[in-house]
Amino acid sequence: MEHQDITSNDIRLHVVTEGPADGRLLILLHGFPEFWYGWRKQIPYFAGAGYRVWAPDQRGYNLSDKPRGIAAYSLDALAADVVGLMDAAGQEKAFLVGHDWGGAAAWWVATKYPQRLEKLVVMNAPYGSVMTRSLRQDPAQRRKSWYMFFFQLPWLPELVSRRRNWRMLTGMLLSSSIHGTFSKADLEEYRQAWSQPGAYAGMLRWYRAMMRARPALPSPQHGVPVRQPISVPTLLLWGAQDRFLGRELAEASIKKCSQGRLEFLEDATHWLHHEQPERVNALIHQFLSSPADSAPSSKR
Repeated sequence: MEHQDITSNDIRLHVVTEGPADGRLLILLHGFPEFWYGWRKQIPYFAGAGYRVWAPDQRGYNLSDKPRGIAAYSLDALAADVVGLMDAAGQEKAFLVGHDWGGAAAWWVATKYPQRLEKLVVMNAPYGSVMTRSLRQDPAQRRKSWYMFFFQLPWLPELVSRRRNWRMLTGMLLSSSIHGTFSKADLEEYRQAWSQPGAYAGMLRWYRAMMRARPALPSPQHGVPVRQPISVPTLLLWGAQDRFLGRELAEASIKKCSQGRLEFLEDATHWLHHEQPERVNALIHQFLSSPADSAPSSKR
């Protein structure tokens, strides 16, 4: 793996790269509270399969720039970061994979810039309007998402999360995953990333922008609402034991796709790519390498 600083959308992103220079570009977008390291079980696999893999620390995280202000973390800005990486790589199109908040950014890239994507893979991240509607209408989902509302508070989340060597965040990872998923060495890597100057405040700005800097939904076409805003061939992978996000969010999200396939991993949690890397890698590889018109919409 090589570590590079790449300018995208007027900021500097730290990007881990691997794979042949002439390979087809595959961008991996991590979620909260991870960084590029969350893809350590995917990067060598897809590089070995011939892809040119780029795994950035997204803005606000680890070694990437951490612009101030909540508006700097809107979905429009996050999607522009991804497009900027494609431009920096000299590629008109890329394959895009996102998990958690990285999945939210990936959904928005596919919504705003479908012409820039070959295919889209999202893991345990609902489409934005699906999540917003669920938070508004479903008390059970609001209870699962309590931390989203806690993160809206000024300064208190930053203070509480750092206490006792980041116990709140490490406890969240350990309690929501299958036993043994995250080792002591893994948790130390995460602690170092969270401790980078300005990093945790930047990470929380993603949640604060979700509530205060919402992007506009796709405009109606000829007066008709856009019911399937995702035209890119899409694979949605979902660990069914996710304690944060109900499986009904996956079912509603795949309906936003005109060429979508939903695959439940019944014995995996929110952290499916850590828990079942061989299966997840194989499912993604099969999807990316198949002809676009050979995988009709399906659900398991």
